[in-house]
Amino acid sequence: MFKPYTITERWPATNPDIIQLYSVDTPNGLKVSAMLEECGLAYEKHLVSFSDDEQHSAEFQSLNPNGKIPAIIDPHGMDGNPLGLWESGAILIYLAEKTGRFIPSDHHARYRTIQWLMFQMGGIGPMFGQFGHFHSYGGANIEDPYALERYKGETQRLLTVLNERLQNRTWIMGNDYTIADIASWPWVRALTVHYEARETLELSNYPNVTRWLNLCLERSASVAVLND
Repeated sequence: MFKPYTITERWPATNPDIIQLYSVDTPNGLKVSAMLEECGLAYEKHLVSFSDDEQHSAEFQSLNPNGKIPAIIDPHGMDGNPLGLWESGAILIYLAEKTGRFIPSDHHARYRTIQWLMFQMGGIGPMFGQFGHFHSYGGANIEDPYALERYKGETQRLLTVLNERLQNRTWIMGNDYTIADIASWPWVRALTVHYEARETLELSNYPNVTRWLNLCLERSASVAVLND
């Protein structure tokens, strides 16, 4: 059923009739797990070990040649045929279209939602990730402060954009929780949970972001994936 994806040889499906998720609980991984939970879709999660470099194995790269998590195989794509898919933003759009949830049907609102999804994909994710690298991980050993200050400043700028967007809005798109929120909250959460950068980034200066993040984390789907 899943040919030509040899990934299933390394991570066999217990139930090949449901969505197969290959992931780790990084911010990008959490996006897709949260979306699957929000949509109520049955799925089977396979842990890809970074310590064993499994994301660069031939089996994993049969599905994602870029060697990055997350990736999915849906045995029942929208045309009835199996679909393998990677890149978290693409997966969120696919699942939203498959279920008709978390993306507006109105064309203008739909593309504005995708616009804010791309803001996360092209801005929040890469810049927060680089900040975390130089603040908390391997890059923290570099004495030259330039890289850290560069990514700290860009992270704060992006937080300012998000904070202003959330002024007088419950969610990024207003009254409706969408894939824009699902894509973004795992990365904002990472600033404190993984990078321990609350004081460094002066996160108290972004009260709308804090309020919004707490609402995201209170959702039952978010609770489920974080306690998995």
